[in-house]
Amino acid sequence: MKRKQSIEHVRWDLALRYRLIETVAWWEGRLTTNHLMQSFGISRQQASKDINTYIGEHAPRNLTYDKHLKGYVPSKQFRPLFIDDSADAYLHLLNQNHERAPHIEGLALAYAHTEVLKVPDRSVRPDVLRPLLRACREGLRLETEYVSLANPAPEIRLIAPHTLIYTGMRWHVRAYCEKNRAYRDFVLSRLRGVPELLDTSDFGREQDEGWNTQVQVVIEPDPRLKPAQKALIEVDYGMQDGRLVLDTRGALVQYVLQRYQIDQNKVQAKAAAQQIVAANLEELQRWLYS
Repeated sequence: MKRKQSIEHVRWDLALRYRLIETVAWWEGRLTTNHLMQSFGISRQQASKDINTYIGEHAPRNLTYDKHLKGYVPSKQFRPLFIDDSADAYLHLLNQNHERAPHIEGLALAYAHTEVLKVPDRSVRPDVLRPLLRACREGLRLETEYVSLANPAPEIRLIAPHTLIYTGMRWHVRAYCEKNRAYRDFVLSRLRGVPELLDTSDFGREQDEGWNTQVQVVIEPDPRLKPAQKALIEVDYGMQDGRLVLDTRGALVQYVLQRYQIDQNKVQAKAAAQQIVAANLEELQRWLYS
């Protein structure tokens, strides 16, 4: 209990260094003071102090010094306190920080053998994003011009945004739309001009049913696949008992299906091309748009 409490009260700057200590040691197998020095611009003395403090006050059994490697290595009893030691977490870290790899010597080997497909984000202007952030934070209405495929000409919209959403391909803002009298998603790159902040809105996140309703998306192998093929797909997606259950919000169901490349309006002719399906698609219909 004391150990957990001490971790919770670690200063944020030290917590960042401890996270790097654990990440480098666990995934790269060798930690030196140079890793901290180059990543945080601190002196060798400070880096050595950070490592000793991490060992002495938080994780005395996690690291041992290897004279041959001239660095600290994870012990057999290594138990991370500041990071998630799952492979998914590390791969996500590589994805997030790929461009910052030169600044983290400890991860250099991993980055040198990793290539992340870069999909350009849709153009989002700072003068659009800043008022949106404030409106979300303070619960304000705002007036903006918006274009869509249905209406390519700019149209004035009065909206009350509450949350920014990234779908993996582009950014949206979830907002109450006074024109439609309902909550909608607006693509940030389709906002025109500079949004004008107005007064406080009565329609916030709490009133958004789609946002507050928890929904499960159940994914299974295409039933047309052979048993051996289904077993392969189950491993690919980390399924349990032949299915993958994803917890999400009603408002995000459409994006979840898109990320898994499941088109509710079309089924691939070949099962090998389809691979997976939403087993509870009928239950999800109320959250889908055409």
